[in-house]
Amino acid sequence: MKASYEILGLDESASLEEVKARYEELKAKYNEEKWKDGEEGTRAARMLEKLDAAYADILEERKTSSSEGGASSSAFEEVASCIRSGDLNRAQQLLDAFNERSAEWHYLQSVVFYRKNWINESKKQLEIALQMDPNNEKYRSAYDKLRARAEFTPNDGGAPNIDPNVASGEEQMGGNWCVSCLNGCYTFFCVMCCQYLCCGCR
Repeated sequence: MKASYEILGLDESASLEEVKARYEELKAKYNEEKWKDGEEGTRAARMLEKLDAAYADILEERKTSSSEGGASSSAFEEVASCIRSGDLNRAQQLLDAFNERSAEWHYLQSVVFYRKNWINESKKQLEIALQMDPNNEKYRSAYDKLRARAEFTPNDGGAPNIDPNVASGEEQMGGNWCVSCLNGCYTFFCVMCCQYLCCGCR
C-alpha cells in the first residue's frame, strides 16, 4: 500500500481530501502530457494507469479499514462530496467499489440516480434503504418527497429539476414546493397574457 501513496507523492497519513486533490492534480498533468511525442507521452500514459490503480487501491483500503472499525462515514462522505460537486461519474465509481451495501449506500445511490433524473430507479433504491432501516427519518423524508415529486408530471414530460442536498439536512431529495408553485403560476400567467393579446384584442 505504501507504493500507492508514493505514486501520488503522499504519506500514508494524508487525509482523504489530500489524496483526492493530489490525484486530480496528477491526472490533469498526465492527461496533458500523454499527447506529447516520444518517450514523454508514453511515460505519461503509463503513469495515468498507475495513478488510477493507486487511487483505487487507497480508496479500497480506507473503505475496508473503516468497515472493520465499525464505521464507514468517511467513505460515504467522499461519495456525498462528489455528488455535491456534480461529479456523478466519480460518485458512482466509489459506490461500485463498496463490497457491502448498507442502507446508507442505497440512499446515496438513490441520490445519484435522482441527479440523473432516473426517478423510478431512485425510488427503488430509497425503498431498499427504508427496508433495511425503517426508522431512519432522513430516508423516510426523502422517500415521501420523492414520491410526491414523481406524482407531479411537468408539461415537458420530464423529471423535475430538483437539486437534492446530500448530508446537509436541507430539503433532502426534494426542493422548495413554494418555488415550484410560483414558477408554475408565473408560466400560467404568461400563457394567459399571450392568449389575451393574440385573441382578445381582435
